Amino acid sequence: MLKILHLAPQNYAGVPYDFYKMHLASGDSSRLITYHKNPLEFPEDICLNLPLPNFNLIMKYRRAKVNYREKRKPAKVTYFVPKNLLEKWYFLLNDRLKKRTVEKIIDEYSLNDFDIIHFDAGLGFYRNAKQAKEWKKEGKKIVCCYYGSDLRIRGVIRELDEISDLNITSEYDHLAMKDDLQYLFYPFDISELPERQLNQDDIIRIIHSPTNRKYKGTNLIISVIEKIKREKKIEFLLIEDMKRSELLKIKNTCDICIDQVGGTMGGTGYGKAGLETLGMGIPTITNMSKEYQNWLPENPFTVANNEDELYQKLNELIDNKDLRLGLGQKGKAWVEKYHGYKNVDKRLKELYRLKNII
Repeated sequence: MLKILHLAPQNYAGVPYDFYKMHLASGDSSRLITYHKNPLEFPEDICLNLPLPNFNLIMKYRRAKVNYREKRKPAKVTYFVPKNLLEKWYFLLNDRLKKRTVEKIIDEYSLNDFDIIHFDAGLGFYRNAKQAKEWKKEGKKIVCCYYGSDLRIRGVIRELDEISDLNITSEYDHLAMKDDLQYLFYPFDISELPERQLNQDDIIRIIHSPTNRKYKGTNLIISVIEKIKREKKIEFLLIEDMKRSELLKIKNTCDICIDQVGGTMGGTGYGKAGLETLGMGIPTITNMSKEYQNWLPENPFTVANNEDELYQKLNELIDNKDLRLGLGQKGKAWVEKYHGYKNVDKRLKELYRLKNII
């Protein structure tokens, strides 16, 4: 039995929690420590509920950093460095203020007893990886798992990267950004989804639920939807900032899902939202490069990379019920095959062996 600890800034889209559940389902021992509460109320194991600055000045500064990074669009990942003296002192102070809480949680939950430490989003308790370096000296194995904006916007924490035994990602575009990354489909339990309720109305229901409009290309999607509304009877659901449990109840009554098309800085492909709708048997549209399409095994997605393609694909799906049902069945089977706990855990342990972690 392996003892696997996950540390994550937040339970992003519930993915760190799915890793935690997968380990338990596979007979291993595991805990998940999150630093900040997910506002969409995804489930938690142990949440420190540390404060996360969200006042206007900080939010403007974060957006400015994203815009700066978006303009640069580096082909290779860079190491994180504070952008100015204020940011440098913020992280130093923040690390000092949380020290007592971190030491308490390590003792209370016997975190030193774990053998493999996953740093989800490539970030530890401290920005300088102080605790990670201590665990490394004690013989613990270090794994960094990158999810998206951690690499695209923030960059890699040098101190943690230098001691990491294994670096994994579930984002295809990351593979070109960091040479030592190993791809892993993230785990997903399809049984947690509500039973699909097929829409019996003549009006086709289309859903789009972005966590970030800019990343998901929401303005482009709305533009296409408005055009189709003038030609056909459809119902468009644009849902934001809703608790996941409530959102799933709405998703399972829909006929088509649009995950992302033409967004910026969000990568291409799919995320947890796309898996949920595929897992319910709902055809799901997303953007995807030609290379990604060819690389992804048995690709179950309906691909649209621009406004014209989205208009065309939506019309095909709206007009053809058999096409929708067929793609839905294919998508559900694909999620079980590639994202199911059994196969993801098998691949992760292959990577552990490859890197002499076990």
